[in-house]
Amino acid sequence: MPVLVLLCAAFVVGVEQTIQWKYGTAGALGLLLLSVGIKAKSPLVSSAGAVILALLATGPAVSS
Repeated sequence: MPVLVLLCAAFVVGVEQTIQWKYGTAGALGLLLLSVGIKAKSPLVSSAGAVILALLATGPAVSS
């Protein structure tokens, strides 16, 4: 069981670092809002985080 928790934590940290590296502070904020909204069961907060991440991901495709 502790190995599974350690692997999950490493995966989460890796995803967070990748998003922050690729999308900067706004990406980290979007991921934070999404995860806090899911844990707090708040659709408004999680939707705001999802929208931020979606806009960052589709930004280059829309502008070209």
